Amino acid sequence: MVDKHKKSEKDLQVRPPIVVILGHVDHGKTSILDCIRKTKVVEKESGGITQHVGAYQIEHNGKIITFIDTPGHEAFSAIRSRGAKVADIAVLVVAADDGVKPQTKEAINCILHEDIPFVVAINKMDKPAALPDKVKKELAENKVLVEGLGGEVPCVLVSAKTSLQINELLEMILLVAEMAEIKSDGQAPAAGVIIESRADAQRGATATLLVKEGTLSSHDVLASESAFGAIKTMEDFRGRVIVSAGPGSPVIVTGFNQVPPVGEEWQVMPSLDEARQRVATKSEQEKAKREPAEVLEIKEGQKVFNIILKADVSGSLEAIRESLKAIPQDEVIIRILKAEVGDVSENDVKLARSAKASIYGFRIKSSPAVNSLAERDNVYIKTYDIIYELIQVVRDRASTYLPSEMIRLPIGRLKVLATFKNGKSGQIVGGRVASGRIERGVKFDIKRASEIIGSGKVNQLQQNKQNVQEVAKDKECGIMASAEAEIEKNDILELFLEERKKREL
Repeated sequence: MVDKHKKSEKDLQVRPPIVVILGHVDHGKTSILDCIRKTKVVEKESGGITQHVGAYQIEHNGKIITFIDTPGHEAFSAIRSRGAKVADIAVLVVAADDGVKPQTKEAINCILHEDIPFVVAINKMDKPAALPDKVKKELAENKVLVEGLGGEVPCVLVSAKTSLQINELLEMILLVAEMAEIKSDGQAPAAGVIIESRADAQRGATATLLVKEGTLSSHDVLASESAFGAIKTMEDFRGRVIVSAGPGSPVIVTGFNQVPPVGEEWQVMPSLDEARQRVATKSEQEKAKREPAEVLEIKEGQKVFNIILKADVSGSLEAIRESLKAIPQDEVIIRILKAEVGDVSENDVKLARSAKASIYGFRIKSSPAVNSLAERDNVYIKTYDIIYELIQVVRDRASTYLPSEMIRLPIGRLKVLATFKNGKSGQIVGGRVASGRIERGVKFDIKRASEIIGSGKVNQLQQNKQNVQEVAKDKECGIMASAEAEIEKNDILELFLEERKKREL
């Protein structure tokens, strides 16, 4: 039986390669794209770190390349992994002066797991401390053998700062794409992946789509697992209105009935009714994933820190949730009551008040009316432009639920030379400070023949029959102490202070 859906070779056409940039934070991924696109995305991003997954197209030697720019911070592990899944080719960026780092290894594992062809770009070759040979050896230790070291992975030495060999990198990407024979059917019903989404105050649910198959028209009806709608507006990555987009193109569309989660696959549907039906049958699992409040099994002794998360786009929301899950929660559970795209609303404040929750936002706003309501209801709202700052503050606030711990600070040792009295007011003994110092009010353990037999406290301290606060090493003194066991000559008193220490998750 012939499969009517099977594409013949004549139906397939070469399309622009979709390239994902991966690597450790600050190794220059976005800077390389800046150099290629001649724009300054880095300067527009908080802290110089890309906060969103974006897609861009460039032309080199008459050929189009689509780049997916993945955020570099560790919070975006899930997004980077997804980026590799939708890409045809990966560029692994490693700084020549820094070498293989944790996120480099993570990116390598991601690339090898997805089994996609890739190019290594050793960046920052303009720096005096650049050691490309050392980087290549470190890559070999992590299962990446580049050309010249017995492997087949292309490697280009570049500098985003000086544009060194950026053109050569693009040519290598096109060569790898040619060898991989990247093709798709431009006449098939359009389908692809949602790589970003957000709630736009003026335009409603807005999503960045990557077209993998077919040609998308500005009049099409779309459906993902969780959302559907007729396209209202369609723009290219520069924000210019377009009427169609072929395979390999990133487009920004409006018209979904709600914000679709990043990573969902979408496809063109014959009608709104069929799109609605598809979502109804496929969205149960997605709805479960997006349940606003988590149901917890709270063990004895555990405390709960309730929070509400708001973010500008769903990719950021996902990254924050994944990072919060990584915080140890054996003693304090961080419960996310609600996680939504959009600005803080009055309903968020009302929920926070009733649940005694704090509201944390990422790159969103809260109106004066909302702030006034929050102040009146004593609801904590804080917004951030850098994800790891938000994560750290949540960690610090949750840590306040932990009981402090008492730590001992050893300060000295006293050798008992004589004992004089043991009565209701305590024991009076004489001794010499063998190490450190002794202070009035400190506690001690009684050590006899290498064994601790009890503990006590120095209530009074004298030197030369004068009351003193402290006696230094090698000096003799007399003490009045309260102790659990009787102190004897030649005992060693291990002296220590006690201090309460704030604990952290």
